[in-house]
Amino acid sequence: MSSNPPVWFITAASSGFGKYIALEALSRGHKVIASARSASRIADLKGKGADVVTLDVTSPLAEIEKVAKEANDKYGYINHLVNAAGYILVGAVEETSPKEDFDTFATNVFGMLNVCKAFLPYLRATPGHRTIANFGSIGSWQGGAGYALYNGTKWACSGISEGMRAELAPLGIAVTVIEPGYFRTGFLNAGARVVSQRRLREYDETAVGKVRATLEAVDNNQPGDVVKGCKVLVDVLTMTGVAEGKEVPIRVALGSDSPPVIREKMRATEELLKEWEGITTRTDHE
Repeated sequence: MSSNPPVWFITAASSGFGKYIALEALSRGHKVIASARSASRIADLKGKGADVVTLDVTSPLAEIEKVAKEANDKYGYINHLVNAAGYILVGAVEETSPKEDFDTFATNVFGMLNVCKAFLPYLRATPGHRTIANFGSIGSWQGGAGYALYNGTKWACSGISEGMRAELAPLGIAVTVIEPGYFRTGFLNAGARVVSQRRLREYDETAVGKVRATLEAVDNNQPGDVVKGCKVLVDVLTMTGVAEGKEVPIRVALGSDSPPVIREKMRATEELLKEWEGITTRTDHE
């Protein structure tokens, strides 16, 4: 099997990181099984040599398991699983509806979980190097007005990925969470960015209103180059190129703006602990 090319299964491959990870892997002679809610949206990847399948990550687990079996049957093994499906829900917590809240968790968190559940039997059966890459965000680290639901889903992805890493390391599967900053993808485009149907004018002059305006201004002006980012990611996941000689890390802080956000969170958290630990730790039994 060592002489056979790696096989990738990628969700949400119609755009953004999913698409460009697929293209980068194909450029290296790897096999790619790309998925999207509509196969027509990934016809270009088929033209580049990918196998394409239809998959809505919010489908029942039994349906995702059928897709996983068919994908594994194609080549007899799967090395890399990439969970790239996700979107941002913009709106204050008071504005977003229970259905909007549920739907964003259904895609960003439960979809990721069910895809992992469906593919893990095949990853476990595959010898050699194997990875699961889940997408978090710099939003995994720092909450913000106007996108708290997105923060919640990405914190969940980060925490679940850390737990999965501990579970699967003994089985030889490396799990990582990718936490990108702002990359110039279609993520913030009007067709991809979901805005709460309810909008309260009381929030217009607050940080929520500023975030709405900022996201529109940032759209298509993000600093990160998704092609360069995906080249790094494929290197990291295959432990080649710039990642040769390194193990797959527990998280990938991708983009020039990602490490500063994490460092600021670390600094603020350390200050918080120093200020309060003399009070909050006096809670043990005598």
